[in-house]
Amino acid sequence: MPLLMNKRIILTAAFFGALAVILGAFGAHGLKNIVAPHQLETWQKGVEYQFYHTFAILYLSTFARYKNKLIALSFLFFSLGIILFSGSLYLLAIKDAYNLSFAKFLGPITPIGGVGFILGWACLFLAAFKDK
Repeated sequence: MPLLMNKRIILTAAFFGALAVILGAFGAHGLKNIVAPHQLETWQKGVEYQFYHTFAILYLSTFARYKNKLIALSFLFFSLGIILFSGSLYLLAIKDAYNLSFAKFLGPITPIGGVGFILGWACLFLAAFKDK
């Protein structure tokens, strides 16, 4: 089971990492003439946090060989944080350019993703603290 979890963590990190590069390039080249500068900053903030937490997920793979529920929770919270925090920022950044009327409801989603990041870091802290 731990090897399967380790593989899942590495595959998820690789996916989120590649996606962050793609989205970063799309923002820098594809959106710069479509969205306002403050929206482009919002997009880039999503990419930035996605990268930070992709590296955090990758780091979790060093612990995943041990059966540790806190590492599994950290993985879950970091992944949800990327989806909710970064994902909502991406949609908020392009909502005007692509007339995404539903995006006005995304504002409250961003902080929920941020809480996911915080919980992921807290679980990692506790896992390291409890590790012998």
